[in-house]
Amino acid sequence: MNLNNQKQNLLKMLPGVDHLLELSKTNPVLKETPRSLLLQSIRHVIDSLRKAVMDNTQDIKDEDFEDSIVLEKVKKHVDLASAPKLKRTINATGVVIHTNLGRSLLPEEAIENISLIGSRYSNLEFDLSKGKRGSRYSAVKDILCEITGADAAMVVNNNAGAVLLCLESIARGKKVIVSRGELVEIGGSFRIPDVMAKSGGIMREVGTTNRTHLRDYEDAIENDTGLLLKVHKSNYSVVGFTSEVSLKELTDLGKKYHIPVMEDLGSGTFIDFSKYGLVKEPRVQDSVASGADLITFSGDKLLGGPQAGIIVGKKEAITKIKQNPITRALRIDKLTLAALESTLNLYRDEEKAVKQIPTLRMLTLSVEQIKKTSSQLKKKLIQIKDTRLSIEMINHTSRAGGGALPLLDLPTVCIGIKIDGISVNTIESGMRSNSPPIIGRIEDDQYVMDMRTIQEEELTIIKDALMIMLKKV
Repeated sequence: MNLNNQKQNLLKMLPGVDHLLELSKTNPVLKETPRSLLLQSIRHVIDSLRKAVMDNTQDIKDEDFEDSIVLEKVKKHVDLASAPKLKRTINATGVVIHTNLGRSLLPEEAIENISLIGSRYSNLEFDLSKGKRGSRYSAVKDILCEITGADAAMVVNNNAGAVLLCLESIARGKKVIVSRGELVEIGGSFRIPDVMAKSGGIMREVGTTNRTHLRDYEDAIENDTGLLLKVHKSNYSVVGFTSEVSLKELTDLGKKYHIPVMEDLGSGTFIDFSKYGLVKEPRVQDSVASGADLITFSGDKLLGGPQAGIIVGKKEAITKIKQNPITRALRIDKLTLAALESTLNLYRDEEKAVKQIPTLRMLTLSVEQIKKTSSQLKKKLIQIKDTRLSIEMINHTSRAGGGALPLLDLPTVCIGIKIDGISVNTIESGMRSNSPPIIGRIEDDQYVMDMRTIQEEELTIIKDALMIMLKKV
């Protein structure tokens, strides 16, 4: 029989959609599957079989077309299609604020508040004291002003939105003076010049990449200047022959010419990291004290809360922003508010915040603490008692991530894994395919897991994942 005839015979054996729909009624799982999903899965399986026949007849057997085999494939596709696409993962990369893995972990208090507010009605936009419509910003306005010392505050869906909203509200159609060395790009190709253009502001660059002086700003001021903008270089650093204008100098200049001043902090923080042996970052409180009219920063980076763009500053400027129709398009929902309020509440006691906000706790972990967790995991893996498994504790460095603290190398301890007979790429793929997926990295022909970002309750999951992998070979 020639190849074409063989293909034609196999194609005739493909089951019909109606036939498989009828068969599915006999399967306890498939008969309860929504019809649209069942049809999609049936067609996917039939198309896959057809492609297999056309591409490689030699690997197709008659039994592959049996009803029971085909129906099992349909069931597997249904299970795969109905499983959540957003999955919990184990972060073994050592990048604390990992953008691809969901950035900051929320504190337990925030999780509990989300559950409570999300499952019940709330006073989201209802003033309980007056018995009439209220503002959703009231949930976090007072505490933000208390912590930062600002006159007013509001929150939108992310910091990019906050920057866009501020520029559009304050400087649309006017010149915005900014240092050339601060025209940053963050993840997702978000660039200050691009958002400036979208806001309707007219960018006026001053200075050079490495050096900008106060006179550069002052010489650029014209009648149509609407804003002096400072952007914190949170995701990179210029070193060497450098000079930049401080926020205080800029606000003094703004007062002289009656021009508002705004600072985009990016990864804003309320605590002084240098107290914990880390690199000093400008605090939001310090920016407020400098006299800036507006300060914007993220809620889900160094702050350790949910994704949000926080705006604090002077009442006049923020009142103008609230009146902008774009504010409604960028507003946050009740779940974000619930998480943010709970996170902010922890900052009333800095010691408590550092212990209970996961991002702060992981950033400030000592090497001794990480070494203890590493030893616990090593002991668990030794208990597997498989001679093919090699385990090594390695001194390494972690990163803050999330475009924050770019020069900071955090000393850490990693667990390096090798398995005789299994390539390191196969180990990485197998760990990533686990449920939940474990995301590590490959270095020096080892699968490496950084213990700074691994939670204690995840150690057993890692052990089980390796046991499953070893049993397969």
